[in-house]
Amino acid sequence: MIPKPEINYLELRPKNLFSKKFNHILLLLYWPIYGIIFSLLENHPDKDFNIFGIEFQPMWIPLDDLIPFNELFVIPYVFWFGYIVIALVYTFFYDVDTYKRYMYFIMITYSIALISYIFFPTEQNLRPEFIPRDNFLVDFMRDFWDYDTSTNVCPSVHVIGSFAATFAFQHSKGISNWVKAGCQIMNVLICLSTVFLKQHSAIDGIIGTVICIIVYVPCFLLGRSNDGNNTKNPPAKKHKKPKKHALSA
Repeated sequence: MIPKPEINYLELRPKNLFSKKFNHILLLLYWPIYGIIFSLLENHPDKDFNIFGIEFQPMWIPLDDLIPFNELFVIPYVFWFGYIVIALVYTFFYDVDTYKRYMYFIMITYSIALISYIFFPTEQNLRPEFIPRDNFLVDFMRDFWDYDTSTNVCPSVHVIGSFAATFAFQHSKGISNWVKAGCQIMNVLICLSTVFLKQHSAIDGIIGTVICIIVYVPCFLLGRSNDGNNTKNPPAKKHKKPKKHALSA
């Protein structure tokens, strides 16, 4: 059952945006900032160098050659875009503390990715030139590859974002164990989709996963109890002293 919204956003006014009650909304500003920086890094005039003149390094490990292209993974790959938004919206309304942790996690991990793209720009050359099938999903990927560049791939933001949303759902109030289990399965499928669609080398996902594990601890575990709530010591229960009964004569 969906819990009641924690905050009445109808009470938001320009004068109280910076108040303790509403200042968490300002964390949303990170999304356009990230989008602008990432777009600048993607729109490089030279295909071999980034905008800072640093040469792109190809990402590949032997495992990549053992992973076949499979267009069925388009489904979890595309679902990722809605997955991170659903996590953001749900926590924004129903679990503000988890929303803040989710945003801090995104801000730290995505910033690490941007810094990596600037100082160690990467690319991948794994996309197949020929696919021996012709269907809607294959056509979708062909069109997607025409739009999407093959640069700035390590660490994989797709993997990082999927872990972020999954962590948020695992710690949110009002989420059943069935939904949490489904989110864990979806996280695995999304991560696998990045390599089965030849969007990333396996090493991109591995490095992204390591970053997520490290950042998970300060963002989602510190300051929490095991049930996902803030660790505030509950008021001590007062133990009633047993009444003394008078001895009968």
